[in-house]
Amino acid sequence: MSAPGSVVRELASATPLEEHSARRRLRPGLVLALAYLGLVALAIAFPWVLTSYDPLHTDLLAVNLAPSAEHIAGTDYLGRDLFSRIVYGARYSIGIGLAVTAMAFFFGTIIGLVAGTTRAGVVDTAIMRAIDVLSSFPAVLLALIIVGLTGAGIPNLIVALGVAGIPTFARMIRAETRRVILSEYVEQARTYGLSRGAILFRHVLPNSLGVIPYMVTISIGGAIMGVSGLSFLGIGPQPPTPEWGTILAESRNYLRVAWWSGIIPGVVLVLTVISFTVVGRAWQASFERIDR
Repeated sequence: MSAPGSVVRELASATPLEEHSARRRLRPGLVLALAYLGLVALAIAFPWVLTSYDPLHTDLLAVNLAPSAEHIAGTDYLGRDLFSRIVYGARYSIGIGLAVTAMAFFFGTIIGLVAGTTRAGVVDTAIMRAIDVLSSFPAVLLALIIVGLTGAGIPNLIVALGVAGIPTFARMIRAETRRVILSEYVEQARTYGLSRGAILFRHVLPNSLGVIPYMVTISIGGAIMGVSGLSFLGIGPQPPTPEWGTILAESRNYLRVAWWSGIIPGVVLVLTVISFTVVGRAWQASFERIDR
């Protein structure tokens, strides 16, 4: 760990260009996105810290109450505290989104590595044609088809959206694997007599996965939006589960008398997706600067 004096000297000796670059890395939008995601993480891990209300408790004497000091986000059509439902709903929306991204990442990475490292052109062509078929369907439509065949429910929802997300990871990993295989250091490793397996695990695999962290971060936002969209259509978690898409679906018939029941959860959902995207894009930009 550097001593405080050395840190001060390093800052004092920094050039204006370095200081400007540091300020860009800590731009306000990124700081706000990280702070917001930190709050979301708190809601997932310790929701009772943020609210004392039971998200499933109904109070027919407090139906569609506007936001106030007692209910900061108002109540819904059953008198349930809307803020508590949003807080507890983060576990469902983001948890399912993470599961969807993990599935797409796992299978997409395997498929991309196989397609990118195989020496048989027929194998690569067959894999990529199958990926093209999956990519020809919009993600939501493909998920709807899969759910229609397997039935509604959280596990089937994860599988449906996970399958729809595989092509993105498979294409990126295949492209990165091809780039690494054709690089000079891999050619040098071959001349030194390293086996194909050693080259794959020492050089190709680590360098091909360098794009994964920010790809995953960006994909989480899209997965959360997909989960909420399908839940809005009644395919995901069923009422009274406090999932964000389910909350939006329940509020659509009451927007004229209780606009907050739909607007506030929608804003929370959009801010979450935007925050993941901002962090992922910043991560991608920093990776590209290092790569150059």
